[in-house]
Amino acid sequence: MSLTLADVHRIAQLARIQISDEQARATAAQLNDIFAMIEQIAQVDTTDVEPMTHPLDGVQRLREDAVEPSLPLDELLRNAPAQRDGLFLVPRVIE
Repeated sequence: MSLTLADVHRIAQLARIQISDEQARATAAQLNDIFAMIEQIAQVDTTDVEPMTHPLDGVQRLREDAVEPSLPLDELLRNAPAQRDGLFLVPRVIE
């Protein structure tokens, strides 16, 4: 895949970015280099490679899920701008 100068100008227009022809040429060259690298990576044979969650076989440390006491309800609602029956009242968004 290769981007043309017109492609870069179109992308810039969609992003609402104003760029000069010189900047567009430089950007096109950089993006085309990136696409070339992606095409190289896509050619690597990965048929015998197992999917992995971490490239270094890292293990995610998890803590025990334990129930802990919460704050009292009146303390939780103390800063609420509006409340009723122990619930936060919020303005209606959908009519």
